[in-house]
Amino acid sequence: MDRRARRRLLAVVVAAAAFVLTPAAAQADPAFYESPLFGLATAPGNALYVADAGQGIVDADSGRLVAPLPGVNDVAPIGRSSMWAVATTETDAAVYRIEDGPATKIASTLAFENTVDPAEDGTEEGSNPFDLARLTGGQMLVADAAGNSLLSVHQEKGIDWVATFPAQPLACCGPGVVIPAHAVPTSVVVGPDGAYYVGELTGFPFTPGVSRIWRIEPGTRHAACGTSPACSIVADDLTAIIDLQFGPDGRLYVAQLDDAGVGAFEAGEGVGGSIRACDVTTGDCDVVASGIPMLTAIAFRGNEIWHTVWSLVPEAAPPPFSADVVRLAP
Repeated sequence: MDRRARRRLLAVVVAAAAFVLTPAAAQADPAFYESPLFGLATAPGNALYVADAGQGIVDADSGRLVAPLPGVNDVAPIGRSSMWAVATTETDAAVYRIEDGPATKIASTLAFENTVDPAEDGTEEGSNPFDLARLTGGQMLVADAAGNSLLSVHQEKGIDWVATFPAQPLACCGPGVVIPAHAVPTSVVVGPDGAYYVGELTGFPFTPGVSRIWRIEPGTRHAACGTSPACSIVADDLTAIIDLQFGPDGRLYVAQLDDAGVGAFEAGEGVGGSIRACDVTTGDCDVVASGIPMLTAIAFRGNEIWHTVWSLVPEAAPPPFSADVVRLAP
């Protein structure tokens, strides 16, 4: 996997820096992975699938390649061999349906972004469908990190846009200088209330503590978050959100790529990522775990939290120098 492909998860230029942290104990032989690792999801039967951008969707227990799909960012299982996925390559960005191995392209988010550009943000980042969440009736929600938008993709009806996310004015680059930092939505999950919850990475200047979680009313279409009453912020003061999952306790669990921010990560001064549990009714978040090296995804197996480590630059990990999927220690 080349350096350019590794950077695409951020939909901005982020050099994957090699900093040394103590990793959690591996649960299985990590040699399965070509990496980088992005999405993580639990399938029926409690199988755990990981989106390995170097090769496709991999069973994290056996190392079996479930579906070849280089460039894959996330997977949403329907059954053990039926699933949705999103992938970004040098030539396209798209949503796929997988049945017993082969991946069939359902819709190109790149073509949609080039034609519609719902955020009208004038960027040249294109499309990077980074995370997805299943709805009923053959429909998916897709967080487009480069398009600063939440999309709805239907297997037969194609793509529509649900919401766009505003840039934040942040101080940068000199006294009195303020620039718009793009939202970079990297995660979407459907809550117990049916609403859509979206987490921001937040782009350059990568200021720590400015990432937010948005709640969007179910069934919403064409909402400009920041002005639309269909959108509200349910948690803030977060940093570099890379994944979201609702836990069995009803709290929203947040994965942060690095608690010092993307800028520190890029400079090799990161402190590791963290997992936080947030009450979306109060906005209060508790730290569950911290110091996780190159955390990119979380998933639940019953009451257990599983997560990725060393996902972006396996060569920076201690021997055997590999990305991995591990269980969070109690």
